[in-house]
Parts: sequence; C-alpha cells; structure tokens
Amino acid sequence: MKSIPLYKFYKRKYGAELLVDVLDLDYVKAGIRKAPVHRETFYCIIVVTDGCEKVAVNGYENEVQKGEIICSRPGEVWSWMPDPQLKGYVLIFEEQFLLSFFNDPKFLHRFYYLQADRTSPFLQPNEELFQRVLHLYKEMKAEIDDERSDKDQHILRAMLYETLMLLNRVEKTPVQSISLNDVSASRYADAFVKLAEQEFALQHDVEYYADKLCITPNYLNRIVRQYFGMTTKQYITGKICREAERLLAYTSLTVNEIAEHLNFETASYFVRFFRKATGKTPSQFRKDTDS
Repeated sequence: MKSIPLYKFYKRKYGAELLVDVLDLDYVKAGIRKAPVHRETFYCIIVVTDGCEKVAVNGYENEVQKGEIICSRPGEVWSWMPDPQLKGYVLIFEEQFLLSFFNDPKFLHRFYYLQADRTSPFLQPNEELFQRVLHLYKEMKAEIDDERSDKDQHILRAMLYETLMLLNRVEKTPVQSISLNDVSASRYADAFVKLAEQEFALQHDVEYYADKLCITPNYLNRIVRQYFGMTTKQYITGKICREAERLLAYTSLTVNEIAEHLNFETASYFVRFFRKATGKTPSQFRKDTDS
C-alpha cells in the first residue's frame, strides 16, 4: 500500500446535504475489508453490540467487545482485522453539522474523548449509559432512514448533542489545576493543540507556533508543560514520530518519501531524528513491525 486510503463523508447520500449519519456496522464492512488500514475525514463513534476482536485507532490497540465504544477524530488511522466480525452501529458526523448551530468554534473541545491528546480512543460505559446511547443511535438512524420524513436536522442535532454529553460522563480524565495567571492559558493550550494537529508535519520549530499564537516561546513552553507534562519541542517531536511510525507500519512509502512528507531537509536527517527519538532507525522499526 503506497499510502493510507482516506474515506470522505458522503454528504449527499440522501439527496440534500446531511452532515450526520448512523449506519449499521455491517454496512461499512465492505470498505473495511477493502482497506483495513485507513483514515477518515470525519468524526466517528462506534458502539459495539456484539463480538470481540482487536481494533487499533492511531496506534492505540484494544480487544474491543460488546458494550464498548470506539471514538476517532478526522485524520486518525484505523486498523481493523482483515475480516471484522464485530456488530454495532457507526455514528459519523462533520464538525460543521454542530458548529452551524452552536456557532462556537471550540464547541467540540468540551468532549474529552474527541481531543487529539486524549489518553485512549476506547470508552467503557456502564450498562445503563451504554443502553441510553444505543437507544439514541437507533432513534437517529430511524429518523435518517425514514423516507417519509425530511430528516429534520434540528432533531438530529439535538440527539447528537445528547449522545456526546452522555459519553462525556464516561470516566473523565482528571482536570488539572491551572497555576498560570489567567484563563487565557487554557485558550492558548487549546489553540496550540489544534495548530499542532494541523501543521506538525510541515512545521517543527517551537518559534513558529509561538509566533502564530502571538506569545513568546518561553510562555508557550510553560503552558505546554503545565497541561501536558512535557516541553513544546517534545510534544511536536512526539507527533512527528507517531506519524512516521504509522507511515512505516501501514504504507510502502520509502524512508526518503516519508522524510519528504514530514518536511525533513534530507533523509539522513530524518533517520537521525527518528533514531534519537525511538532508539531505532526507520528501517529497523519497519522490519520489527513486519516480523
């Protein structure tokens, strides 16, 4: 596989544009079998109603089973078994579906399980919460599948919002206290994460991100250390390394091509960078992954 396939949202599947959908997991298995390793341009939340097998999202692998939920952000790498047997429902949506109503560009930031720096893409709700979410999925699916209805977007948006709020109750990550002087630190942290998610492959320097945020590199470093327990450089390096590992594991791109994709001046510089960060050369990492 030369590159990781990218699945896009079918916005006019039902005629008029609709940026949310709920599908039976069996419906999407043809696409999964065609490309077990792929990315998606949209948010995806899967509720598992039966079965047990390994699934990986962005390098996090888990033996998923009935009663569990899998969450992914746009651009993250899915890795399925070649012939998946899990049963369940798939909720997919574009960010714009919510932002067009709530008019808050940071609206999705309130849902910890949809953030780039979350600790895991897998949720394990209690039975009562799982059944409530499953009921909402079925209600949304019925509204979308009803050919007699106009697929009322206000109803769908309300049910999607309720679903996201319910999932926010599942074992939240402890909230860190903010010792920096003002709440603006929180906004800078959010802005940095979003900016790094978009530009880490091309922009490796701390100064670039500080300039974009109109703050000093030292202040950005304090914020990143406060929220993520590492320096800004370590955060950026980690993202570059994880992307390099995904490309080495899931594509047939050469080391030179990966170096170019990640904006390294030379392949040898990329090799030194990768070896320093991981203890292995890219070739050794790929060999170990294939074995």
